[in-house]
Amino acid sequence: MAISLRNRQKRVPVETGWLRRVGVRALSVLARPRAECSVLVVDDAAMAALNRTYRRVAGPTDVLAFPMTEGRFGKAWPDLLGDVVISAETARRQARVRKADLRAELALLLVHGILHLVGYDHGTAEERRRMWHKQRTILAACGIQASAAVRAIRAPAGGRPRAARPAPGRRRGE
Repeated sequence: MAISLRNRQKRVPVETGWLRRVGVRALSVLARPRAECSVLVVDDAAMAALNRTYRRVAGPTDVLAFPMTEGRFGKAWPDLLGDVVISAETARRQARVRKADLRAELALLLVHGILHLVGYDHGTAEERRRMWHKQRTILAACGIQASAAVRAIRAPAGGRPRAARPAPGRRRGE
């Protein structure tokens, strides 16, 4: 299991070693022993740019997932899962609103993103129930109390998932 984690922002302190270990534990719980993914922690400005480019939504979001297992070459490297991008500033705001721990919020967002990479979604009530259950299971395996991290990560308006897909007419990576 390999998690490449880069913190590209300086406004919010992020314990990258600890967060990487959460990702490794998540892959272990998901029985993906050879899986790899990259995690990028950014500020709101960078996240807003990604959100606009890939989802055509203005403003930042908390987490985006870019699955590599989809599309024409998705089966070529099944253990190369893709990328998760987390906005540290949005995570901090959300944690403050809920009076929650920032570490728990960042862990939740990472686990949520990884679940999107391996095919989980929350477009329907049943998918949401299944994904939320798996989130709680993984967070518990990481020693994070569900009450400290569980929140309603809601699907954006229209029920569209946060897993980013290229904008219409664009290919991944353009």
